[in-house]
Amino acid sequence: MKTISVINIKGGVAKTISSINIAYNLMAVHGYRILIIDNDKQGNSSKFFGLHSYELPSISEVLTEKGYDIRSAIRKTSYENLDVLPANMTLLKANKEILLDVSRPQQTRLRKALCMVVDQYDYVIIDNAPDINMSVINALVASDDVLIPIKVDKFAFDGLEILTEQVEEVKEFNPSLKIAGCFITMYQNTNVNRQGVDHLKRTLNIPVFDTLIHKTVKVDETTFTGIPLIPYARNNTASRDYVALVKEYLNCARI
Repeated sequence: MKTISVINIKGGVAKTISSINIAYNLMAVHGYRILIIDNDKQGNSSKFFGLHSYELPSISEVLTEKGYDIRSAIRKTSYENLDVLPANMTLLKANKEILLDVSRPQQTRLRKALCMVVDQYDYVIIDNAPDINMSVINALVASDDVLIPIKVDKFAFDGLEILTEQVEEVKEFNPSLKIAGCFITMYQNTNVNRQGVDHLKRTLNIPVFDTLIHKTVKVDETTFTGIPLIPYARNNTASRDYVALVKEYLNCARI
């Protein structure tokens, strides 16, 4: 089982949409068994699949209750081999509880919980909050790779230095953690975007994927339909982009 954290401290970079479509591609195109972990109190990945709830357990219980069986909180989606560990606003309180609970390790709780499902999934995709808190640190400690979505604008570098520093610090608990690369989202074929991509590739000291995720109205539409891009608009540019991105990631991972 391989675990991927999708994260950027800057918001509005299509982090959740990317997590969902990367996960769906790995399942539908490559035949893998996938678990999406919603690790954002906003619960947008959970809402996308109609699984947002305050009545049922979520990632909060996994992180705060000692010995909690993660399988009790995982929910099935309407897609075979694609499950979700949901989140809601209780994650805000959970992050505080983790910090206050010094009776057991704080950073390794998610990794320990995932050991219970290591034979059930091929990939775990973690949709992280635009933050560095205890639940995000738990995600990084549990992950093998980090994928960073970036929107090309004046603030594209915001938080990247802090994020890369945090990844280095987390290696104390997870030495094998690595940044697999950044990928450009909401790309438009303009001079600003072309120059921005070139600048990022020349100046970043971490890999940048060649695949560009184009900005299309279909992406926004899927947030209302709750259907990933491939089944919703297979021939859409962004849909093809996510297929190419996953293929590029898998090819790089094999090197």
